[in-house]
Amino acid sequence: MLQHWWQRLQARREQAALARRQIPADLWKRTLVRYPFLRRQTAEDAQELLRLTRLFLDRKEFHAAGGLRLNDAMVVAIAAQAVLPVLRLGLGAYDGFVGIVVHPGQVLARREVADDDGLVHAYDEVLAGEAMEGGPVMLSWQDVRAAGSGAAPGYNVVIHEFAHVLDMQDGLADGVPLLPPELPRNEWLPTLLGAHDDFASRVERAESEGWQTGLDPYGANGPEEFFAVASEAFFTHPQMLQQEHADIYALFQRYYRQDPLTETATRRP
Repeated sequence: MLQHWWQRLQARREQAALARRQIPADLWKRTLVRYPFLRRQTAEDAQELLRLTRLFLDRKEFHAAGGLRLNDAMVVAIAAQAVLPVLRLGLGAYDGFVGIVVHPGQVLARREVADDDGLVHAYDEVLAGEAMEGGPVMLSWQDVRAAGSGAAPGYNVVIHEFAHVLDMQDGLADGVPLLPPELPRNEWLPTLLGAHDDFASRVERAESEGWQTGLDPYGANGPEEFFAVASEAFFTHPQMLQQEHADIYALFQRYYRQDPLTETATRRP
């Protein structure tokens, strides 16, 4: 009885949120044209992507920084890309944060790191985005906009940072998100770490021999970055990820419960 009451309450709240967050049809169409990897093959998936985008807009708070002026097209573009990874996982995966801060371009962040002798070294790092446990998520609009139809293969700062959000659900940024029972940690971890180590070796060879890897070399910086970089490619350039890292593609199919190779309406050749 109590469960049914709670479900009815949640349904009423969701309907109220959807009523508050209408997205004009022409704006949604322009978003799908600009970011073609968002287009779904089935009407059911297309409607679910739109529904989750509207709910995301109702639950999250967008803030502009650095003189940027946000408009509806910008926040819809960010929201639609953010919900793509959780299309089958549900928005509950993002309950741990509320704020999204959007800068006009990349941000210079001051970092400090201690070496083995305890000496602290300071350096500057250029960021296109950053996700912190508990939020907020920071994004460069310049990089969000660049992830459209003319983007470099596999590059998407929104999916990258929201993959980090999924990764940190358990409080650790280690490349291991909360996994379903049918995908145990002792299966996920060896596959991810093995692929990361292989990729790091390939990046070293590529740099020394003058060629490029399909995935962003930034993924060699650690398992958590490899998870985020590979997630970008999974959704925006699945052909490349399946060809170069078939084991990771198969693993992500089971985790995200999606198959972009067959479910994306417009695929990159």
